Amino acid sequence: MLSAIRAFAKSWVAAVLIGLLIVSFAVFGIRDVFRNSGPDAVITAGSRTITSTDFKREFDGFKSRAEQEMGQPITNEVAAANGLDRRVLDGLATREAFAELLHRFGIRPSDKLIAGEIAKIPAFFDQVSGRFDKTQYQQRLGENGLTPDKFESVMRDQLAEQQLEAGMANGLRIPRAYSALAGIFALENRDIAYFDVGPAGVPQPALPTDAQLTAFMKENAARLTRPELRVLTVVRFSPQLVAASLPIDEAELKKRYDFRKDTLSTPETRTVVQIPAKDAATAQQIGARLARGETPAAVAKALGVDAITYDNKPQTAIADRKVAAAAFKMQPGQITPVQGDLGVAVVKVVSATPGRTVTLEEARPALEAELRKDAAAEKIYALTQAYDDAHQGGANLAESARKAGVPAVTIGPLSKDGRDSQGQPVPGLSQKLMDTAFSLPAGGESDVIDAGAGEFFAVRVEKVAPPSMPALAEVKPQLIRVWMMREVAKRMEARADELAARVRKGESLDAVAASAGAKVVRATALDRQSARQNQAVSQDILGKVFTAKAGDVFTAQGATFSYVVGKLEAIHTGEGPTLARMAEESRPQMTATIFREMGESARAAARAKVKVKINYDLARTAIGLEPVAAAGKAGKAK
Repeated sequence: MLSAIRAFAKSWVAAVLIGLLIVSFAVFGIRDVFRNSGPDAVITAGSRTITSTDFKREFDGFKSRAEQEMGQPITNEVAAANGLDRRVLDGLATREAFAELLHRFGIRPSDKLIAGEIAKIPAFFDQVSGRFDKTQYQQRLGENGLTPDKFESVMRDQLAEQQLEAGMANGLRIPRAYSALAGIFALENRDIAYFDVGPAGVPQPALPTDAQLTAFMKENAARLTRPELRVLTVVRFSPQLVAASLPIDEAELKKRYDFRKDTLSTPETRTVVQIPAKDAATAQQIGARLARGETPAAVAKALGVDAITYDNKPQTAIADRKVAAAAFKMQPGQITPVQGDLGVAVVKVVSATPGRTVTLEEARPALEAELRKDAAAEKIYALTQAYDDAHQGGANLAESARKAGVPAVTIGPLSKDGRDSQGQPVPGLSQKLMDTAFSLPAGGESDVIDAGAGEFFAVRVEKVAPPSMPALAEVKPQLIRVWMMREVAKRMEARADELAARVRKGESLDAVAASAGAKVVRATALDRQSARQNQAVSQDILGKVFTAKAGDVFTAQGATFSYVVGKLEAIHTGEGPTLARMAEESRPQMTATIFREMGESARAAARAKVKVKINYDLARTAIGLEPVAAAGKAGKAK
């Protein structure tokens, strides 16, 4: 198992995976800050430190969210092998440095402001009253490994950044000349004329000799070399293979239905308004006012209390069980005082929506699928145990599969990315299976590997064919075609350069085109926004057109297999009123862009100014890995 993990950590798949994760983590989440320096400092930024415990929580949080997005687990070893720990550290260090610099500048939000902002966060509201609740606040923080002091420190940092940004943004507006230049750039369009130099316009090369083709193969060895191929024998333990044949026990189905009936059915729901009363007399007054048509909100406000509304909720959603029981016995429109567990309250039932009980026959398909899935999982477990017992007892993969009663299938030859010898993808092969197979030597056999989704597999490497160049005879027709195209392309390019030189010396484009048996094509009003929609103009042509000066002559690859000789005939700028309007409309966007770049520069400057210290070895230890030096020694020992 460890070898499989290490093999995956070195694969390009893992590198791409972790790279994507880092992009998605460009905005860091909650970060914990301690003011007291100490020996357990993973990051030190002036008076601020992050301990190993704090870093581990940050790292685990990022990794956990990544696992949810990717739908598969990521080990700390794989993450660190691809630099996730260092990137997380560097991101946190930059943020801590910026927060430290703001503190030195004296940007320090007051405790009152922080308390006010925290009280606005819905996650800390009591579900019944809809107001900030201190108990809920502390409970939510505890669930995330935070204390009020730590969270308030985070809020202080965020508010300080917001205050700085607000102060800068309110006074920042770029000069009109900046957006005017952008408008000129956007509204500019160009006219070009060009003609094609195609295969028919150049002499055709002779067919290549074997010696030329052999040399061509050597030049392109990296592209032509076939990857390592392996022949594998695979044993699969899949619930889908056994589920269909498993019988359904009717008694077990009925038992599952009785247990799940409430969750499968739709409960009755009601809209209920509850107004607390201090005593029975007050309850009578509330009931009378509601009966006269006053709104619950107005009655509650007059008494200095809050009306609690349960909008289309089941009985279990009402906090007071006695109030809930009474409300679900009342008729819609009825108003009644109730002595609840939490005191006296006046209850009004606004509306009722009947529930619906799902019958056994209606639930049968879903319940049968659940039972088959559970039975299949048990069956697969028994099969893997039987296989593993045989394998651990000395039997090889094929013998172990036979004893367990599961098929062993030989497939291949295959490349590591699951393609056959012709380069075609083979269906049904997971990357985990291929990574496992390519981590084994010839004749090697894996243990039973968890493939996810209740599936398992074991694999044996029957044969290994190392990377190799194909024989000339195998690929000669394809090589001849590619070699001929390359030679024709060289001749077309040389011919285009020759004709372009004549235009540069003073001949007209039309005259030169006529001498080459070609026809001039003109494309007008090409702009940077819509030019790509012109299918007749290649990207190479556009690249030359928008970097040239009026009158310049150029050559470029055509949209088809050809070269073109072209000339930039004119450059048109936008009209004055349109340009002025665009310049003004784009100022806010350009201001925001410059402000964002200023923020990035400010954070980089803070990192240099504060002189942040990062203990990478301590960070690795915090997530259960060896320090860099120790890991290096262990690697050499292996």
